[in-house]
Amino acid sequence: MSFVEIPKNSPFTYENLPYGVFSTGCETRHRIGVAVGAHVLDLSKVSHLFNGHQLASHQTVFSEPTLNAFMALSRGAWKEARETIITLLNVDNPTLRDDQKLRSSALVPLEDVTMHLPASIGDYTDFYSSIEHATNVGTMFRGPENALMPNWKHLPVGYHGRASSVVVSGTPIRRPNGQTRPKDAEPPVFGPCKLMDFELEMAFFVGGQTNDLGSPIKMEDAEDHIFGMVLMNDWSARDIQKWEYVPLGPFLGKNMGTSISPWVVTMEALAPFQVESPEQNPKPLPYLCHADPYSFDIHLTAAIQGEGMDQPAVVCKTNLKYLYWSMKQQLVHHSITGCNMRPGDLLASGTISGPTEDSFGSMLELCWKGTKTVPLGGDETRKFLKDGDLVVMSGSCEKDGIRIGFGEVTGKVLPAHQL
Repeated sequence: MSFVEIPKNSPFTYENLPYGVFSTGCETRHRIGVAVGAHVLDLSKVSHLFNGHQLASHQTVFSEPTLNAFMALSRGAWKEARETIITLLNVDNPTLRDDQKLRSSALVPLEDVTMHLPASIGDYTDFYSSIEHATNVGTMFRGPENALMPNWKHLPVGYHGRASSVVVSGTPIRRPNGQTRPKDAEPPVFGPCKLMDFELEMAFFVGGQTNDLGSPIKMEDAEDHIFGMVLMNDWSARDIQKWEYVPLGPFLGKNMGTSISPWVVTMEALAPFQVESPEQNPKPLPYLCHADPYSFDIHLTAAIQGEGMDQPAVVCKTNLKYLYWSMKQQLVHHSITGCNMRPGDLLASGTISGPTEDSFGSMLELCWKGTKTVPLGGDETRKFLKDGDLVVMSGSCEKDGIRIGFGEVTGKVLPAHQL
């Protein structure tokens, strides 16, 4: 139990303690903090208290403007940091509790902070790991008999995204202009995207020592390179994507913005929510096999609030546990060629869809390629996103009285520039 009060239904419980990067109006430098209840523990103010075996010589990582240097340490160091923070916040520990000067400077009200990207993201990769999503999209465009491509059940399909347009929650996303081909028998046209979409995803940050170029990360070492997770909205321009994606895959249809939640929930915090991964048939090749369960029971929602609406309307309820390919498999496959994976690299799940219509993780699926309308309450409906729409995604786990939350990732659609 912590001496810091945890408001009821707060996502940032004593069992959670996610990391983020923040600033305040009176102290504008970016610094690392841990969310606890309605406060942020400023780690730069208590870095001298990380004096265990793993961290005594690495205290400076908590004074950095991003999490990259901390992510680059070992999994043992991450665990020691978490244990130290738990001890510092414990109701029976006087170190921070009774030092009024330190406590007042180190515990910052959450309402006073501005959140920033948690890491400098060197590379961003997006996978396509939901069999329900892949089947739905394949059925729409190729028919049910050819829904999954021949390789899909043999490897985690992915593509390299654009790291520079990954933004923190709350950043508006402008509707892109681009080439589309609305009518197959006519030439393409240029103009604003008309089929703007969200994709409900999760992503993890790579950590640990960078593997040498040419040396893959082995499955038995994969967990040492998975630091923690965030929510993600990988915005999509479906009409631009449809025209451009053959033969090399997504490009301009995906690079207008990718939003992530600011708080990184560690794998140690998520450990109580591990569940068995879905059965994989056929069995993957040996380099992709792991015997331990590495899926997580994380409840996810996506909601839309149009202009004039009083509150967001939930359009999707899904769960990370539906993913066919695990994070370990994504990471190991990514590096099997010897690709060097660096701390702060971001690997995303792809759209997370479940088995029922209300668990589809994109408007493309929810409106089934424009053949259905999605009700938002009252007279409001959608097929795809309108200018002014606010998309709100959230995620949480709950079990045996323990609650872990990710907070939210939000973004509002701005009108396209007139070109």
